[in-house]
Amino acid sequence: MHDARASTASVAAALHDVAGLGGFFALRVGGRDDGWHPVARSYAAGFTDLAEAVARRHRTPEPRVDVSIAQLGHAARLWSPALACVVLHGIVPDLEGLQRADDGPALRAPRPAGWYADRLDDGGARTLYQQVTRHLSALADGLRVKVAPRLLDGNSASALAGAAHALLALRPAVRGPLTDLTTALLNTGRLAGTGVLTGPDLAFRRRSCCLYYRAPNGSKCGDCGLAGGVRRRAPR
Repeated sequence: MHDARASTASVAAALHDVAGLGGFFALRVGGRDDGWHPVARSYAAGFTDLAEAVARRHRTPEPRVDVSIAQLGHAARLWSPALACVVLHGIVPDLEGLQRADDGPALRAPRPAGWYADRLDDGGARTLYQQVTRHLSALADGLRVKVAPRLLDGNSASALAGAAHALLALRPAVRGPLTDLTTALLNTGRLAGTGVLTGPDLAFRRRSCCLYYRAPNGSKCGDCGLAGGVRRRAPR
């Protein structure tokens, strides 16, 4: 993979561009270190502060619901910029050393790095999968609340499909490569068997449930295995 390394400037430019798509695509690059900490520290702490923030916002009675929703949002913040960088710029960002804001879920890459996707096997799909899922595995390992592993895998797949759906709406010209990459990822590793794409707009039907419906004002999400429709909703 050493020969596939992209220049720092190219990675920084790609991340800056996709951040302009808004929402979960924003991954800050460089800047001051004040106000940030290694995201690995949050994983080791069980993502407790973000789960507690979910509990306050949604008044959820079950800690596993808080953890699931916090993990789903984090998965979206990982998949969205990484997927867009590959599809729009041909670069797989290296997510080693990511940092998290002290006061919220925002993410930062202090030193941008990555690889040119076309110099990697299978166009970078496996590398992209590894970059994102190693973070989600570390998060799962640190949780203080028991949550079914396949529920968390379903959250990851839902976040990936949500990112693809949003990117397609913003950049419809990339439908072909975006669909191919998303399909390949959903057939890789722990994502395999979590659900299926159901239409050309990259709508997704998962086989599990994020548990949001168990919040007092919650509901079944559009891609939920318990719901009757396939309408997408933004990850929380």
